[in-house]
Amino acid sequence: MLFPEFDEPLWPLLAQVARPSRYSGNEWRSPRSGENGDAFQVCLAFPDVYEIGMSYYGFQVLAPFLVDLPGVAADRAYCPWVDLERLLREKSLPLTSTERSIPLSAFDLVGFTLQHELCYTNVLTMLDLAGIPLRAKDRDERDPIVAAGGPGAFVPEPMAPFIDLFCVGEGEVILPGLVASLKESRGLGREERLANCSRLPGVYVPPLSPAPPVVRRQFASSFEDAYLPTSMVVPSVGIVHDRAALEVFRGCSRGCRFCQAGITNRPVRERSAETVVSAVLELIRRTGWEEVGLLSLASCDYSAIRQLIEELTPRLEGAHLSLPSLRMDGFSVDLAASLQKVRRGGLTFAPEAGTQRLRDVINKGFGEDAITACLNEAFSKGWDRVKLYFMMGLPTETDEDLDGIVNLARSAARSARKNGRKRASIAVSVAGFVPKAHTPFQWERQNTMDEFREKGRRLKAQVKDKDRALSLKYHDPEQTFLEGVLARGDRGLGDVVERAWRKGARFDGWSETFSLDTWLDAFQECGLDPADYTRQRQPQEPLPWDHIAVGVTKDFLWRERERAYSARLTPDCRTGCSDCGLGCTASFGAPAF
Repeated sequence: MLFPEFDEPLWPLLAQVARPSRYSGNEWRSPRSGENGDAFQVCLAFPDVYEIGMSYYGFQVLAPFLVDLPGVAADRAYCPWVDLERLLREKSLPLTSTERSIPLSAFDLVGFTLQHELCYTNVLTMLDLAGIPLRAKDRDERDPIVAAGGPGAFVPEPMAPFIDLFCVGEGEVILPGLVASLKESRGLGREERLANCSRLPGVYVPPLSPAPPVVRRQFASSFEDAYLPTSMVVPSVGIVHDRAALEVFRGCSRGCRFCQAGITNRPVRERSAETVVSAVLELIRRTGWEEVGLLSLASCDYSAIRQLIEELTPRLEGAHLSLPSLRMDGFSVDLAASLQKVRRGGLTFAPEAGTQRLRDVINKGFGEDAITACLNEAFSKGWDRVKLYFMMGLPTETDEDLDGIVNLARSAARSARKNGRKRASIAVSVAGFVPKAHTPFQWERQNTMDEFREKGRRLKAQVKDKDRALSLKYHDPEQTFLEGVLARGDRGLGDVVERAWRKGARFDGWSETFSLDTWLDAFQECGLDPADYTRQRQPQEPLPWDHIAVGVTKDFLWRERERAYSARLTPDCRTGCSDCGLGCTASFGAPAF
């Protein structure tokens, strides 16, 4: 519930906004925090609307995890849409938490998850609506400690002026020590409390670190022993991923060179099939959902996937399993077929590049034969709809690579016809490549907006009327440009983020609210050129994220970049160590393929 009480002046506000159900609360199975007035109060804050934030699995884990800690109470908050933001300001009402309607300013700790760069202005919206000073330097003992985690914590500097501390790594490992330190130090000065936190593993405190020390990512060495919730919060309204979910393993062994998550979540750590089976059955019993998503970066790589499906399928009692991530091979299609009795949905694959040469550059790890076999398998087993995801602007890309995207889509259409799927549809989505920190491509130049537009138009022009089964769209180059700027930014961008927010930037990941002109004006007023952040970086050049150690060495990333330019593959970690610097042992099982 958004409001502390539902009297006449407040309740009518919901009649004046789009989707008032976002703010209705009254969810089923919310973790119950104790009413002990001395409890340490934590608010998990998601800087996007409710239906997206409620689809974020991390909060489904961390909220009950925090409640289970002694003397801790937890709640959640989401960013109100622009219409409710305006009304809250008009009525001078604070932003409050979802479950207990507590103003965010009354919490001891407010923790944001930074899932992507285009949510940064929403963090400022939530802080301001809560009455919490935007800048960390302007807060005092009356204000909550403002923390941030998630992928954004691996490149923290653009948001460093607004965040008291960053959690670098997995929350289940970092939060117990952090909460204990803050709980025990209540009553001390803010600077002393933050100094104590800065000595904890995985905690980066920008206000105390003008020349930051190296902060090492923290992660659970055993996923079998990691915290596993026995239930989930069930929303009272529809959300983006409206299903129960369970994380079967963390990490990825594939080594795709563009993928930040594949690097920053190493090594692979699995849960046993027995643990997953028991947890899935309990989730269904306690939540009533009829679908359970088996989550990971590559669910088909779970070593016990066949055993898991065989044991669960006869015990699901009308519910069904889904694999949100599919590999592009016949094995994945076969698994999907065993889970889906009626082929009404579609299958989604990510070839990423249009030619085999470029797929080798990015270390995608499958060839033309595997793609052909995968598509034939999909259409022969009854699917009519296939989505294919690609990137444009990848390092070493040529016109031939770009044209290969349409050629591959046409090959998929031919495969559909050959297998009798006359009404098949092939939906192609092309995103602009954004070089990410902590990847082998972190030094690369990003294509300009004009280059992305030209490439997108080239692709669209090749999809003719005769290609009736094909549809193609490409992502907004303007949003891709801003994402690239923030993805490799330094602390100087904090001024730009605040200036853009004050000029009206909100929900920059939403096309209906995004305005590049607002951001360009902010850059100009701050005296910065955004193109400086999308340029090629030099090998020995200090990078703004060098003080964040994710476990994979910079030398390994550079070696992978050199292999990319030679189009040489690096084997899957499950088949042999690539000496990335983690020094891990193969704790995962044999590959499922």
